[in-house]
Amino acid sequence: MAAASYLPSEDQFLCSICLDLFTDPVTIPCGHNYCKDCITEHWDRSDKYLCPMCTKEFNTRPELHVNTFISEMAAQFRRSAQQKASSSSSSEQQVFKPAEVPCDVCTETKLKALKSCLVCLTSYCETHLEPHLTASSLKRHQLIDPVENLEDRMCPKHDKPLELFCKTDQTCVCMLCHVSEHKMHDVVPLKEGYEGKKAELGKTEAETQQMIQKRQLKIQEIKHSVDLSKEEADREVAEGVQVFTALKKSVERGQADLINTIKEKQKTTEKKAEDFIKELEQEISELNKRSSEVEQVTHSEDHLHFLQSVKSLNIQHRQPSKDLRTFSLTPAVYEGMVVKAVAQLEETFSKEMKKLLEAKLKRVQKYAVNVTLDPRTAHPCLILSDDKKRVEYSDVEENLPNNRERFSDCDSVLGKQSFSSGRFYFEVQVKGKTEWYLGVARESINRKGDITLSPEHGYCTISLRNGNKYKALDAPSANLSLKSRPQKVGVFVDYEEGLVSFYDVDAAALIYSFTGCSFTEKLYPFFCPGLTYCRKNTAPLIISPVT
Repeated sequence: MAAASYLPSEDQFLCSICLDLFTDPVTIPCGHNYCKDCITEHWDRSDKYLCPMCTKEFNTRPELHVNTFISEMAAQFRRSAQQKASSSSSSEQQVFKPAEVPCDVCTETKLKALKSCLVCLTSYCETHLEPHLTASSLKRHQLIDPVENLEDRMCPKHDKPLELFCKTDQTCVCMLCHVSEHKMHDVVPLKEGYEGKKAELGKTEAETQQMIQKRQLKIQEIKHSVDLSKEEADREVAEGVQVFTALKKSVERGQADLINTIKEKQKTTEKKAEDFIKELEQEISELNKRSSEVEQVTHSEDHLHFLQSVKSLNIQHRQPSKDLRTFSLTPAVYEGMVVKAVAQLEETFSKEMKKLLEAKLKRVQKYAVNVTLDPRTAHPCLILSDDKKRVEYSDVEENLPNNRERFSDCDSVLGKQSFSSGRFYFEVQVKGKTEWYLGVARESINRKGDITLSPEHGYCTISLRNGNKYKALDAPSANLSLKSRPQKVGVFVDYEEGLVSFYDVDAAALIYSFTGCSFTEKLYPFFCPGLTYCRKNTAPLIISPVT
């Protein structure tokens, strides 16, 4: 018995076309229910017989019969709703509040509107809405959730509800607009236009959110790059302070040692001079004493006394014992001491510079990538190993297709991997070769006919010619004076910085750097083993693993 008093929810008795309680509900073959007038009018406006909910199409127009069961249930629900409305019509909850739409019919205390009628252009509270729920002449009016400014929902030209959407002109129109100005346009019901636009905006919102996420990720990436840059800057500063502190101490120590050495040498010279002077002054004193004695004897006129006095003076045996030439003192020589001290400093500088370059090389080696050779780009005279890590020149030209990527006249080959951002590093063994060209090339380089290796033509390369002539093929090109002959060359690229650097790996020495480059396209590693001359330069170029 308890089940008999159960009433389903209002949604189960709403027509999906008029969005109101069923009036003369009919069931079509697919099982969905509509007001008889609503579905009839819907099919009258269409050239197809489709279900508005499931879009099932019927070949012929279905015959409509009122579903008495649903009709009775809807009537029962309507009566229950009316009883509930009449019992709570004076409830405080229905009193109009500032944020709500007021009933246009209430004259004294304005109550909250529950529905707005697009036909009457009026908003109604529960009490004043009752005629639209019971009177047959008003049941067909289109009720919506309460809104203000109902006049804006009417066509200003035909004074009819704006219940259609013109996709062609992207505007809301009435039924009369549809059969006049918009007759040949793509016009759909307002609900369909709403759903289409909502889906479109949803897609736009999704794309917008995706764009926001990408930009947030880019911000994080930039912040991360700034953090890495700061870490690198701090490390460089700390390393620089450490090196310059050591150099400063070395300079100060060298200066102090030089001054002390010069002072000690001067002190020794002065001590030797003091000893000479002291000894000579002592001899002078003795000579003065002897001279006085001789002078006294010479004044005597007594022949016997004079001769006896002269004998007692013993002049022959009292002559100075040393030759004055033994007292020779040569001024101290300080020439070369400063040069020697500076040479020691240069040696210290060289050691510190080597440490810096070794540390720098270790840092760039962290960006090592796995590079292999691309057979599609190789000149027909080049032989590539199976693992695509070695390339050598052959006098025999293979019959290969002259595809767009292949070098036709220059005996060169590119790496298979391309790079369009960040940093990368690779090493190439050049041991035993008398000629080679290494570096990177832009994707758009000319690969047919004679080519010019220069930044202007898309190449950043260095070369060896004639066994000992190293050159940076820059603009202008520069001859390189190297202390040692590289056996393995490291190539480092910082794409955003526009930097391409070459290193002698074994000596941990910087060979050359291209700076200020502006990269806007893909970069590829570039290799040219050079021609063979009388069994010379037969060794291959080998892409080596970075250790």
